[in-house]
Amino acid sequence: MRFKLTSADNLQTYELKTGAPMVVGRAPTSDIPVFDPTISRRHAEVVTDDQGVQVRDLGSSNGTFLNGSRVESCTLAVGDTVTFGKVPFRLQQVTAAGTTPPVGAAKDAPAGATIVRQLPIRNTPSAFTAVKSGEQAAVEGTTEAERNQQKLAILLEVSKGLGRAADTDTILKKIVEYAYQILTVDRVAIQLMDEENNTLVTKIARDKRGGEHPRAVPQSIARAAVSDKVAILSDNAGEDQRFGGQSILMQQIRSAICVPLMGSEERCLGVIYVDNISASHRFNDEDLDFVVAFSWIAAVAIENSQFAERIRREMVVRSNFERYFAPQLAQRIASSVEATRLGGEKRTVVVMFSDIRGFTALSETMRPDDMASLLTEYFTEMVDCVFRHDGTLDKFIGDAVMAQWGAPIATPDDADRAMAAAIEMMEELDKLNVKWKNEGRPALHIGIGINHGEAFAGNIGSERRLEFTVIGDTVNTASRLCSAAGPGEILISDEMKKALSKKPKLKEMPPMELKNKSQPVKVFKVVI
Repeated sequence: MRFKLTSADNLQTYELKTGAPMVVGRAPTSDIPVFDPTISRRHAEVVTDDQGVQVRDLGSSNGTFLNGSRVESCTLAVGDTVTFGKVPFRLQQVTAAGTTPPVGAAKDAPAGATIVRQLPIRNTPSAFTAVKSGEQAAVEGTTEAERNQQKLAILLEVSKGLGRAADTDTILKKIVEYAYQILTVDRVAIQLMDEENNTLVTKIARDKRGGEHPRAVPQSIARAAVSDKVAILSDNAGEDQRFGGQSILMQQIRSAICVPLMGSEERCLGVIYVDNISASHRFNDEDLDFVVAFSWIAAVAIENSQFAERIRREMVVRSNFERYFAPQLAQRIASSVEATRLGGEKRTVVVMFSDIRGFTALSETMRPDDMASLLTEYFTEMVDCVFRHDGTLDKFIGDAVMAQWGAPIATPDDADRAMAAAIEMMEELDKLNVKWKNEGRPALHIGIGINHGEAFAGNIGSERRLEFTVIGDTVNTASRLCSAAGPGEILISDEMKKALSKKPKLKEMPPMELKNKSQPVKVFKVVI
């Protein structure tokens, strides 16, 4: 009497060998490989003899269960459900007519179908690790133990090789090289998921002569592998009714393996695909197991590379933003996908300009080194005042500082923050002037103008150089108020006054005629 174990989803079926112990485990080299995180590498042992089918747990972490009850060992009857970890299998009797489906065969395969195995890919097992460059690494051991030992040695070398690759493109090239070294294949291709469009994009596709083959992945097979998260082995893909794509027939594909590249948290990174167009070598179960193990290593390398590239990109973006934004804002902005794109939007902002009075005359009396040292100290303190109140340094314009609040991240009290920063700038400059006087250096005096209103905010420039800024009439008015302010004065517009929830002492000034304004502008001076 012959028996088989069939998974609850009917995607995996294993015929049990009489007289030989079969190990159930997460390793691809197991007699009954089950790729699930609840399965130990050596989970249980199944023995079939004249007494029936015995199951013995091998000290697994998550246990073995018979019809829902945990057991250390048990004897199965036809119809019983044995669960390894959280993966259930049902014991069935193989009919005398020999209708046992091939290992892992899909349920109810249509006539003419030639999928000989579909292996579910659920979670990443313990990573095997990747063939020395230039060597042919075909597995040629005469016994199963020898072949398994060679496979593990090859996978270890592959893992080391992929771990040394610096970027995703290099990793993909190495994966293709290793595939040709360890498998007898005509073509290899890798497609990665474009998560924004939820489509597979071919990143590399080559034949064994090194030529490019962008059409090497039939989408009917790739989509099935991704959607069902199964590794697919077909020994005659062109005749398989489930893969009726014209590309399969046009490319004369005889035998193919397609395995999803599974990353962390069940995220499918893409697929690795190999095929043969000749009938001289058709893939078998051993080839599929090997490609699955190989795919885990490739997926880990690709995901790690993607993480590293994202971190490098965010570090560059963040370092650029930290020059202009308060540190607590820089991290939030750098992590945004939209942060470095061209374009922008209209936003309500508060714009502040501060300018040194009499700077030109002063610079003519000082040595360049002394002037540079004075300005560096001055700018450092002024920018710190802006950042302490969560403002954004827009730019330096000569000896002027332009700052704004409200873009790209706004808060309800942006106007109050800007006002507090302006007053603090005057106070800190007074402290600097006392220090400079004691050092025999000249004093500086500034005027400040602040306006509130709508402006265009965003990244302006080219793909090579972007500058985040705000532009528009609100900005121009703030600049003109700054020009009108005397030494030690802070002038604000009526719009700014209305936006303040905590108003300092203000003195209304005579309406001012400002350039490009048809009517005089109502202006207030902050009394410090």
